[in-house]
Amino acid sequence: VQLQASGGGVVQAGGSLRLSCAASGRTFSSYAMGWFRQAPGKEREFVAAVSRVERITYYPDSMKGRFTISRDNAKKMVYLQMTSLKPEDTAVYYCGADGGPWDGIDWSPSIVDYWGQGTQVTVSS
Repeated sequence: VQLQASGGGVVQAGGSLRLSCAASGRTFSSYAMGWFRQAPGKEREFVAAVSRVERITYYPDSMKGRFTISRDNAKKMVYLQMTSLKPEDTAVYYCGADGGPWDGIDWSPSIVDYWGQGTQVTVSS
């Protein structure tokens, strides 16, 4: 599956953005989907994930409350709604697809089978 993330941009602190990830290929619903982010000089950080068909969502504790992941299997799209953005949310955001079993735990970048190219989010203070 090929992934393409979009929707990033520059936003003021307190603002909102919705990121999109478009998938190609016939097996999109076979993959759990997730979002990661990577700030300069930092490791890639897990943001959220959604399961294949049941669309169960999972967020690490640090991301709960301001981020909402969703997917539309018919459109082969995954979204990340971000609200109350802070300057520390500034990063390149990546979508990823995982073909392994849904565990409902934090994702490591190593389990991602396919990555999108990333979209830059800059939050100004």
